[in-house]
Amino acid sequence: MSTTPRIVITGAGAVCGAGLGTDAIWDAVRSGQSAIGPIRQWDAARWPVRHAAEVTVDNRTLVADRKLHKSITRTDLFGLCAADQAIAQSGLTEFRAGLDEASATIFNDRTGIIAGSGGGSYRNNYEFFPAMTPAAGSQEAFGREVMNCVNPMWLLRVLPNNVLCHVGIRHGFKGTNACITNHCAGGALAVAEAAAALRAGEADRMVAVGHDAPFEPETVLHFHRLGLLSEDTLRPFDATRSGTVFGEGAAAVILETAEQAHARQAKVLGEFLGSGCATEGNGILELRADGDGLARALELALADAGIAPADVGLVVAHGNGTRPSDASEVLALRRIFGDNLPPVTGFKWAFGHLIAGSATLDLVLTLRALRERFVPGIATLNTLDPELAPLPVSAAPQTPRSDIAVVLCRGFGGMSVALVVRAPH
Repeated sequence: MSTTPRIVITGAGAVCGAGLGTDAIWDAVRSGQSAIGPIRQWDAARWPVRHAAEVTVDNRTLVADRKLHKSITRTDLFGLCAADQAIAQSGLTEFRAGLDEASATIFNDRTGIIAGSGGGSYRNNYEFFPAMTPAAGSQEAFGREVMNCVNPMWLLRVLPNNVLCHVGIRHGFKGTNACITNHCAGGALAVAEAAAALRAGEADRMVAVGHDAPFEPETVLHFHRLGLLSEDTLRPFDATRSGTVFGEGAAAVILETAEQAHARQAKVLGEFLGSGCATEGNGILELRADGDGLARALELALADAGIAPADVGLVVAHGNGTRPSDASEVLALRRIFGDNLPPVTGFKWAFGHLIAGSATLDLVLTLRALRERFVPGIATLNTLDPELAPLPVSAAPQTPRSDIAVVLCRGFGGMSVALVVRAPH
């Protein structure tokens, strides 16, 4: 008999351009609504790309503590908001409140957190600009003026582990923890590492968060020059796809051992079965045309879950809308599933590419799709690229062929991650 504990998911939270909370986002995706629209955070009228999927919720709604706003950044607000939602849904703090002091201490020590973020932002350096311009290249002049324009909290505000720290501080969780800064793969790896901590006996429950706020003037310009951004919308697998579109936001899930979840009579949203991670090692931007890295990540995930490809009922693709990524992703799927592909969908068309937050949000929506046995279509898919056919992807809803799904994620440096989950039973 296996001694590896079953891992279940008991809470979920999210915020993105499509809405605040998992219900609002699911309703938008299910009804075919896209949050992609004109950029409003700055005057983008003269920018080559002028669309993104922005979060329109005000900061006080995201995080009520106004003092905290001074010491964290926009992406941190998203991460804290999603984590708070997931913790509230799971009932962790309510359960702890009913414990005696000694048991509550153990509970806190056995509750861990892993956060995944993109890791960097040009926006973090914008405060230095007012001192750089009048200095005219003089380091001495810059040094005299810089502290007059840079917030003394600057260093604390830009730390990539702020979400990790503040979730622990806000909720008193003191267990195993880590901050993963791995571009698009950050959120997916946070979930995988959280599950690994549970399997290793390091914790009884884990909070896993993926968050990012990637679009800003410089990032948009550089991604455009790399040929990665669409000028209007995101059309995964479509014959006319022209690139991805930035979004912003976060998602979080609570993973627990099934034993612990059962003991506190928690509602189960789904079961975590396995994960896999691989890299192609070709370069920062280069993808192998055959999708080798993604295929190997998927093979590893299925082996970790102890299932065969035929057991998978749904594939939630990375589907970022760039021509090379979509094409190589399809080849990776064919390598694993052959001609027996389950229904395929993707969600980025609805709220953009959240970079480190994407895979975590995809996971939250995947669990909902499995529970409702409803696979939302890709609303922006008009004509499947003939070079990708046959591919069981559609603008119309589909039905999963089983209660198991895989969520795929790709990142810079050839990084690929696959997560395997199952509906509750």
